[in-house]
Amino acid sequence: MAATKQAGEARVVSSDAESLILVDEHDRELGILSKGECHDGDGLLHRAFSVFLFDEKGRLLIQQRAAGKRLWPGYWANSCCSHPRAGEDMAEATQRRIEEELGLRVELEFIYKFRYQARYSEEGSEHELCWVHLGRIRSSQPRPNPSEIADWKFLSASEIDTLMTTPDAPVAPWFRMEWTTLRTRHAERLAAYQVNLD
Repeated sequence: MAATKQAGEARVVSSDAESLILVDEHDRELGILSKGECHDGDGLLHRAFSVFLFDEKGRLLIQQRAAGKRLWPGYWANSCCSHPRAGEDMAEATQRRIEEELGLRVELEFIYKFRYQARYSEEGSEHELCWVHLGRIRSSQPRPNPSEIADWKFLSASEIDTLMTTPDAPVAPWFRMEWTTLRTRHAERLAAYQVNLD
């Protein structure tokens, strides 16, 4: 696979200054705040999304977060995750970010949303009301933005399970939570993407 990997253009596409959407536990909008402030300390609850993209063999595209990331640098995560910005709806935000990070255009299916909070040392926290989506990569190969993504690969469900259960594996906490929920509560939707959970 290494011979076929191609990087996209290294572009800065996010910053701590961008305005995110503060929400309550029912996902009702409360206002806006900078990304940096949303992630300070224990974090303030804000809207986010997480995308799982599968190839025609049912393998999941995972990414290793770039070393310059404030939270969980170098950790493995699902295909794409980020936040809608102030004034942006979820469809706009997911398509923008998939294109910025992976150089792809993909149709998405919303599956569920959940609230979580996770601390990363003294650097800050994620505290998010996160919308989880599935999608299929139909033809083009990812061209990841090296400013955001250090490495990437496709893994089968069994390979993801192994990664999740490997002691000390650097896996982002939201990826662990979401994969467990998708496996246990949404197996029928994964099957629609040719994901083999046996």
